Amino acid sequence: MESKGQRLRKLIDAPEILICPGVYDGFSVRMAAKYGYGTAVISGAGVSECHLGWADKGIMGYEENVRVCRALADCSEYLLLQADADTGYGNAVNVHFVVRGFEAAGMAAVMIEDQVWPKRCGHLQGKSVIPADEMVDKVKAAVDGRRDDSFVIKARTDAAGPLGINAAIDRMNMYAEAGADVLFADALLSEEDIANAAANVPNPLTVNMGLGLLFRGTTPLIHPKQLQEMGVAMVSYPRLMSTGAVRGMMNAMDALGEMIEGDEPVERPDLLVPFKDLNSLVGIDYLDELEDRYAAKGDAAE
Repeated sequence: MESKGQRLRKLIDAPEILICPGVYDGFSVRMAAKYGYGTAVISGAGVSECHLGWADKGIMGYEENVRVCRALADCSEYLLLQADADTGYGNAVNVHFVVRGFEAAGMAAVMIEDQVWPKRCGHLQGKSVIPADEMVDKVKAAVDGRRDDSFVIKARTDAAGPLGINAAIDRMNMYAEAGADVLFADALLSEEDIANAAANVPNPLTVNMGLGLLFRGTTPLIHPKQLQEMGVAMVSYPRLMSTGAVRGMMNAMDALGEMIEGDEPVERPDLLVPFKDLNSLVGIDYLDELEDRYAAKGDAAE
């Protein structure tokens, strides 16, 4: 039986670009699976914002992150999940055990980045990065720490902003030599930078994209087909569902306010998911099957 890492590697190595929605909770994982995606990236920002209520500026720690990842893996039997381990929560020794923790939690991949701690969202201003040699040691520790050689190690650099695209490319080549399977340059500023990175690194390259001017961050929005032509192997949309969910909640709260200010109840089916569909999404059919199989039958003994 193929491991999760082996299955993910086949998707990454396929001729077509691998499209990865961003997930962060049970609803988003179920949605990604429902719509037929083979893999999804767990957004560290999304987990921090959804589960802790704090922006992605290093508030979330390892234990909270891996706990959420384990729960999401438990409700996604076929969806291959890629974890975001931030900076690895310490030095190279910490990274060794952090990788083991995410692998044991049921992930197919884990990403480590080269920001200083406390890190911040890659599209926020004021980022800085650790020395490249220090990140090389973290990548080596990540590779050594995994128990399954096919478990995918993603190395991310945030150097493009503070140091420039050439420095980011140099770092990715160092990380590839250290054993990283997938390379990730975050917050690139132009199509030219993305094409330059894809052409000058030896391992599969992944990039982030956002939909909508307000949520795009620093990277221009490029169609997946165009990214594929540039040589990009994988693209993720980490904020697609989280920003959509917040927009939906704001619309619902606005509708509630309008009803309170008026004199009559207001029906807004356009803002709601039918109760039956909601329960179906979160596995009620499976739970009903288990109940029928194991629950006590008949009246209780008198």
